Amino acid sequence: MSIVLAFSGGLDTSFCVPYLRESYGEPVYTATVDTGGSDSETLLSTRSEALGAAGHFHVDATEALFTQHLKYLIMGNVLRGGVYPLCVGAERYVQAAETVSVARKVGASAIAHGSTGAGNDQVRFDVVARMLAEDLKIITPIREHGFTREYTTAFLRERGHDVPSTTTRYSINDGLWGTTIGGRETLTTREPLPDAAYPNTCAPHEAPSAPATVMISFHQGVPIALDADRMDPVPLIRYLNELGGRHGVGRNIHVGDTILGVKGRIGFEAPAALILITAHRELEKTVLTKWQRYQKSHLSDFYGMLLHEGQYFDPVMRDIEAFLDSSQAVVSGEVTVQLNHGHIQVQGVHSPYSMFDTGVATYGEVSALWDGADARSFSKLSGVQAYLAYKARQNS
Repeated sequence: MSIVLAFSGGLDTSFCVPYLRESYGEPVYTATVDTGGSDSETLLSTRSEALGAAGHFHVDATEALFTQHLKYLIMGNVLRGGVYPLCVGAERYVQAAETVSVARKVGASAIAHGSTGAGNDQVRFDVVARMLAEDLKIITPIREHGFTREYTTAFLRERGHDVPSTTTRYSINDGLWGTTIGGRETLTTREPLPDAAYPNTCAPHEAPSAPATVMISFHQGVPIALDADRMDPVPLIRYLNELGGRHGVGRNIHVGDTILGVKGRIGFEAPAALILITAHRELEKTVLTKWQRYQKSHLSDFYGMLLHEGQYFDPVMRDIEAFLDSSQAVVSGEVTVQLNHGHIQVQGVHSPYSMFDTGVATYGEVSALWDGADARSFSKLSGVQAYLAYKARQNS
């Protein structure tokens, strides 16, 4: 029998190839599930072969990632802690499911991944694997033995495999929805990451002096065009990542609650995610009622929390997705944004469903629906309950 390893080509999964082969005496196949990372299929296949894998599989899952996950993160304007656009969490569901598919294809008896015992990814991967393939053994060498990055680096170098020093210093996950960076500085809350730790974006102070302006078109909550040029979502996101990265957009550090209950800190760069969420949120302000947006904000926050914590397959997630789909019926139009030295600023919004109707009223100016007497009466009535509560407490 054989083992199928979820393979990113990074330090941890590179270590796992020779370690699994030596420890279990079984052929090890690597499976790279492409969710938008920068490493090419050829580079990963070559590295897999050099590490001693029996074979390599490459699965392009970017479309599935968008359809199953990213479109709902956009519809929900999901930012964990108001900051982090869940760059990694959604990827793990797709990667785990496709790794199981490869294991079925080769008739493997086990699947393996390189997660540590201290992070969130182990939970996400294990939940999916147990749900889809409870008959397969799950092997996690680094989690099981607590190997450090220094140990795995030395293990590979002893066997003649090159390991760049930056690989040991920083753990980087590169994907379509953004890149996360972990290292010494993220082990505490005191220090920022150095500019050199961010692999795909320039520092805001080094961005071009002239800002970039782009018009994003949405149809029912989904981005469909840039500057009136129709684009499929995946290349559209790739383009915004490149454009935003050149203008220093998308860098930040997030402190949050991990699935295991401790606090965690991670650096990230996610130009496209932050550009699209900023634009989509402003479009929604124009076309949705205040109660739609109020209810959406609660459900979207809950949705993001469950996705982050490995609960994608709970039926409540399909219920929330149905709500999000319904809420986007009129979220269509164009949003113009400016990217300038790390900042994203909405310049304007246009939609055929806009509730910004100057034919009815202009805020602070005139109204065709009521007169001064109506407004005076409304103002008096709108404060009745607060007035009664105030009086009651004054008399007690």
